[in-house]
Amino acid sequence: MTATKARIEILTDKQALVKRSLELILSKIDTAISSRGLFTIALSGGSTPKPLYEAIAKQNLPWDKIHVFWGDERYVAPTHPDSNELMARQAWLDKVDIPAQNIHAIPTLEGNPQISAANHQQHLLEFFNIAPGNITPETFPSLDVTLLGMGDDAHTASLFPHTEALKITDKLVTVGNKDTSLRITFTYPFINASRCVIFLVAGASKQPALASVFAPEADNFAYPSRFIKPQEELWWLLDESAGEEMK
Repeated sequence: MTATKARIEILTDKQALVKRSLELILSKIDTAISSRGLFTIALSGGSTPKPLYEAIAKQNLPWDKIHVFWGDERYVAPTHPDSNELMARQAWLDKVDIPAQNIHAIPTLEGNPQISAANHQQHLLEFFNIAPGNITPETFPSLDVTLLGMGDDAHTASLFPHTEALKITDKLVTVGNKDTSLRITFTYPFINASRCVIFLVAGASKQPALASVFAPEADNFAYPSRFIKPQEELWWLLDESAGEEMK
């Protein structure tokens, strides 16, 4: 099956970026709950999605039917200032009546990221009712929406250039690393199993990476965002500074 063609939208500024991403997510929530009775979303960290999470928190939504995951997490305590979980809780999750069991944070307190990654994969398999012995890219579960950012080096989630995590194709979750900083991350095949992947990219510093990601030929291991090619919907929402060279 051929991966879907990316839909690229260039918005005037970050405020417009947030508004458009909110529209997309609210639409996906309606569709998922109508057809499957629940909505699953994987969040990204960083500064760009924070106002989006704040906007979602202001919506009147069926919180008991919404399940929240994270595409990656730094290997720090959930109370650490660098924690993606902490940011999302402060901006959104602690402000709404979402059941605690609907928040599927990546574990980071085991003291061993390999064990944490394995534990989180087991949790995902149980949530999606998949037998551990039946885990292949063809049987990977599908999140409704995965939100992603992109770094100046074209990394996404905690899939950094030329790292071992990019070689893992038979797991949902693995250990990522940036220099000496350990992370837990979804693998790119699991991200690609999502029904909808939305990149949120802002800032002029992203222009070189975007040029390489969308180049006809380039090394995926050097520009990991190139690996993200879901079978269904792929959105790249860019602010004008990021997307100036792509008009």
